[in-house]
Amino acid sequence: MFDPEELEAIREAKESWEERTYGETVDRFGEREAEFTTDTGGQSVDPLYTPADVADHDYREDAGFPGEEPYTRGVYSTMHRGRLWTMRQYAGMGTAAETNERFNYLIDEGSSGLSMAFDLPTQMGYDSDAAMAEGEVGRSGVAIDTLDDLETVFDSIPLDEVSTSMTINAPAAVLLAMYVAMGDQQGVDRTALRGTIQNDVMKEYVARNLYIYPPEPSMRLVTDIFEYCAAEVPNFNTISISGYHIREAGSTAAQEVAFTLGNGIEYVQAAVDAGLDVDDFAPQLSFFFNAHNNVFEEAAKFRAARRMWAQIMEERFGAENPKSKQLKFHTQTGGSTLTAQQIENNVVRVAYQALAAVLGGTQSLHTNGKDEALALPTEKSVRTALRTQQILAHESGAADTIDPLAGSYYVESLTDGIEADAFEIIEEVDERGGMLPAVESQWVQRQIQDVAFERQREIEEGERVIVGVNEFQVDEEPEMDLEEVDPEQEAEQRARLEEVKADRDDEAVEAALAGLREAARGDENVMPHVVDAVKAYATVQEISDVFRDEFGEYQPGR
Repeated sequence: MFDPEELEAIREAKESWEERTYGETVDRFGEREAEFTTDTGGQSVDPLYTPADVADHDYREDAGFPGEEPYTRGVYSTMHRGRLWTMRQYAGMGTAAETNERFNYLIDEGSSGLSMAFDLPTQMGYDSDAAMAEGEVGRSGVAIDTLDDLETVFDSIPLDEVSTSMTINAPAAVLLAMYVAMGDQQGVDRTALRGTIQNDVMKEYVARNLYIYPPEPSMRLVTDIFEYCAAEVPNFNTISISGYHIREAGSTAAQEVAFTLGNGIEYVQAAVDAGLDVDDFAPQLSFFFNAHNNVFEEAAKFRAARRMWAQIMEERFGAENPKSKQLKFHTQTGGSTLTAQQIENNVVRVAYQALAAVLGGTQSLHTNGKDEALALPTEKSVRTALRTQQILAHESGAADTIDPLAGSYYVESLTDGIEADAFEIIEEVDERGGMLPAVESQWVQRQIQDVAFERQREIEEGERVIVGVNEFQVDEEPEMDLEEVDPEQEAEQRARLEEVKADRDDEAVEAALAGLREAARGDENVMPHVVDAVKAYATVQEISDVFRDEFGEYQPGR
């Protein structure tokens, strides 16, 4: 801390520098831009930062120490010095067998966590033989119709030795139940199951539109998962509250933090209203953020989010367990930043984004393949993406000390600025009644769309340079070896599903679905019944249709 007299002297010296040394040079030669801002124009960037820009900082209250409140510098005391982040490469090929092959490849290449991408029918609660699924089976990820498919995905992969993340939301209860059932089959104690279910339906209403049920019953499914996992699967993260897709839709960094934490507030409040004790379920909450190109802004964003969540959990919900206040998060590099032009440039973009995530203290990281702007990544591009993380971990030195950017006048100022902007947005959300009403009125979506529109205008008018797209273009692009989905896979998956249905005990399926329907109609936790249903090889759609019948389907604006 600087004393007031010294701070005043620094301010005066800076004013003199701005007028003479700096100002005279700018008057003669100008600068590259009339104004500099952070990546999405969220904050102005001054030419120079000094202690005067963080004069109000109290080290113990604003930064503190890793593993201690306010967690600005990290949620664990040793951070990456003790254990590197989980290198969790996202994968989901067209069929279960192909996905198993890719998972084993990633494990052999040194990946320390698995992450599943599902095709659109699975994400929307439809089976591969549904009319709605035609043409989409296995295209954006793996098709999962029954427990038989998941058994194939994890064939020869012991569940007590891997951590698995599943990017599934509206049907999250079904896929989690399958994972639990598979662990039971393998003889793995449920307390040994580790991973994350995304289970973040709120962001579907905001950004992706892959929802099924209306918000209220969707929140009931979320809180049933919280309660079930706290008792049965205590080391599995029950939700990954996702800012990733909010940022992909075009938000600023501050909006990403505000709307993500706003969704978190909504989930916690729903669970508390359902009668759960905050310290029973909050330690199993996790978050999922984006990493874009501005290294300093992104690192500051993660630091601000940690500090904010600790404050929110203590002041709003009275959390007492330190683990309830710790914001643990997975990061994925920015898919929307990847370009189809000069795709080799994407390797560089991903490396910088990964660096920002590590400098910001992520617990888990997925690095995109360079070709993901065009197709599912090839095996070679996946290996390069994983090697990017391994080089960062073992050669760069970025993981050797904790929160290395702390104390930077610029980074601390950015952290404070993002925090202030995000809290201001959360206050406006509160005035609108919370995230659910703000989303249902389309207010949140409009805030993001306005930013996305402005950014696209900047690109089209050349105000924002995208290397290889609107500057530094080349006339010809080399041919790329892209991963292709075999059109025959859809028919094969449908035949596989037909075979499973023919071999299962239909009476057991009907009994399990009847029990599930009764639980859905009342207030009993549905999860034990979903587990029973998937063990009987009921399909994703059969279970989802029970909920459709009882809860209805969401129609925006109605």
